[in-house]
Amino acid sequence: MMAVGVVLAQLISNAIWTAQWRSDYETRVADMSVAMANRVTSTVRFFVKLPNSYRHLVLDQLRDMGGTRYFVTLNQVKIELEDAIDTSAKTIVIDAFNKALQQELGEETPISVVFSQPNDLKVLNNHTKLSDLPERWGHQTLMLAPYDTPILVVQFPIHEKEWLYVATVIPSLLLEDSGSPLSSERLISLLVSLLTVMLIGIWGVRYITRPIRRLGRAAERVGRGEAILVPVRGSNEEQLTAQAFNDMQQRIQRYLDDRERLFASISHDLKTPITRLRLRSELLEEEPVREAFCRDLEDLDLMVKGALQSVSETDIHENQTAINISRLLDNFLEDAQIAGHNLLINGPKVTNFTGKPLAIKRCIGNLLDNALHYGDSVSITLRITQKHLFVEICDDGPGIPSKNLHQVFEPYIRVLPKDGHTGGMGLGLSIARNIARGHGGDIELANRDPRGLKVVLRLPLAKAQY
Repeated sequence: MMAVGVVLAQLISNAIWTAQWRSDYETRVADMSVAMANRVTSTVRFFVKLPNSYRHLVLDQLRDMGGTRYFVTLNQVKIELEDAIDTSAKTIVIDAFNKALQQELGEETPISVVFSQPNDLKVLNNHTKLSDLPERWGHQTLMLAPYDTPILVVQFPIHEKEWLYVATVIPSLLLEDSGSPLSSERLISLLVSLLTVMLIGIWGVRYITRPIRRLGRAAERVGRGEAILVPVRGSNEEQLTAQAFNDMQQRIQRYLDDRERLFASISHDLKTPITRLRLRSELLEEEPVREAFCRDLEDLDLMVKGALQSVSETDIHENQTAINISRLLDNFLEDAQIAGHNLLINGPKVTNFTGKPLAIKRCIGNLLDNALHYGDSVSITLRITQKHLFVEICDDGPGIPSKNLHQVFEPYIRVLPKDGHTGGMGLGLSIARNIARGHGGDIELANRDPRGLKVVLRLPLAKAQY
């Protein structure tokens, strides 16, 4: 936006300056053209009043004496000349000469005003050029230094068989261009101004946004479970924002502490009556009633544990340390082989990932348990990019219907239960996603072709070494 503002300001100022310059230029050209036309008119008046027998004598004397600004001759025909230049001043000059000469000669007199180059300038007739004549004919009367200076030629009839031919060097003012807002000099000036403003602007923007970047990094670290306070310094606005961020972090911390104490109390309070009920159920005499009662207590106990785990095991109070992801997967591989499952691990070694060890173990364990439960063959692939660690878990099970891919992350949602398996309470994927998001990552699900499910766990590599 700063660059656009500078460019527009430069273009507008150049346009205004050019319009003023062109107006002044046209005024100066008009004044000079009128003065030249008046001098030519005086010459015309002088020759028109001379008797025919004296005209050629005066012309010869002018050529011999020199010192005049005009090359004057009488021709029997009008000489055809080509215009050599085309500037904005041309129309102004021609209009000034036509107006002055028509006032002197009459409006019906045909007047020719042409700009010509010396090397193409024809004199006397349509075959003789100025360069073919002796130097005294042109150089002493006109001119010509430099020799390539354009020449203004005025022709008009003063008699039925005579045309008065007047040539004069064009002043340098009439050769100047009226200017353009996009000339090379102005473009260079615009680029220099733009570069200067951009350099200063980039430095200024980075200086101004530095507190925002610092706050963003702090928010990212807080989202990963680290406790960090932003320094309260800088301008009033920066101090107010930093203090608000710190206050918000403290309020969140107090909320998490209260939540932890609440669920610890709930866990203690619920386990005691459940244990008493289990003991009392053993005293029931009827075995079918006792078994049904025990099953209900087991379901209740499982539901309480799952609900508590969904909160307590994703708590941000667990300290982040270096985790050997590859060793963790090797442990899962050993357990799977003992249980008779077919598990394969691929990818590079990741030995120093920074995260919460128990939470990461719980997250990958939940995902792997689901894959081993629904699939006969499971593979785990580690993939590392510049910023993230990806753990891809693929199975050959039935997959998940597309309409349920997002619903399975909700608590207590179970899709496609396996025959003869009571399963859990549908909290595994919910807990895993909460853990992943607590680390700044996420989990994505996708069905494989022709069958199976692919689970991708994405974790940030802010401090990972591999």
